[in-house]
Amino acid sequence: MKYIDYKEQRKHGTFNFPIAYYHEQPRSPRYYMPYHWHTEYEIIQIISGSFHLTINNETQIYHAGDILFITDGYLHGGTPENCVYECIVFDLQVLMKDNHACSKMIQDITSHKILIHTLLSEHDPEISMIAANLFSALSSRKIGYEFKTQGYLYQLLGEILEHHLYEQNTFDAMVSERLNSIKNVLSYISDNYSKNIKLEQLAKIAGMNEKYFCRYFRSMTERTPIDYLNYYRIECACEMLSTKSISIKEAALSCGFNDESYFIKTFHKYKGITPKQFMTSEF
Repeated sequence: MKYIDYKEQRKHGTFNFPIAYYHEQPRSPRYYMPYHWHTEYEIIQIISGSFHLTINNETQIYHAGDILFITDGYLHGGTPENCVYECIVFDLQVLMKDNHACSKMIQDITSHKILIHTLLSEHDPEISMIAANLFSALSSRKIGYEFKTQGYLYQLLGEILEHHLYEQNTFDAMVSERLNSIKNVLSYISDNYSKNIKLEQLAKIAGMNEKYFCRYFRSMTERTPIDYLNYYRIECACEMLSTKSISIKEAALSCGFNDESYFIKTFHKYKGITPKQFMTSEF
């Protein structure tokens, strides 16, 4: 799955309406969320089940009814458990077009002077109502939904600011440097996952020795670098098998597996089913 590349290249929405909606459930090829980052903001609404979400180097478990906010540029990824969830990915600048009344606060958000809390629904029930309307407008796409969507985003930000669901940013140069080194590794994996990648290559890109790199990478992603590489390859294979007319062998070769039987074994390890079963599943 390249639902989101490590440095995500996917275009969300259109030039004039850069807001996209995604609905994910267990048999969806984009169900799992590999560690990644993008220049847009993201709102997640958990409908059922639970979601293990890691942002930068902190992991929390969230549950049905939770509304989550992810700041642009943040490394994040997650593992859903019997979960159905929805995502909205959007460019916050859309709310500044020809609107000077709110530009100062939006600039404070986009410049990271203030950081919005990840969990929004915990202390303010109004947030859940606004989010429900926001997701409903985008999923239904009825005439006029563009107006409603932007209106609900303004409402959401207003509620966040009114109830101070944010904090002033405190910059840690060392943490930032380490996060950037992991971003470089993830970008390399994204560009080269079909090739033979060695641990020593990844450690060199991160600027760390192999032992420290493995420990730090695992603290960030809850996987070893090679385990994560294979996990990412399988997610890419899922997208290929669900969107292209290719054979299992072709998908294996395209995703860096030279041995088809090993690919099938690895696929089953991460997905719980074989590639053939995945191809015949209904999403």
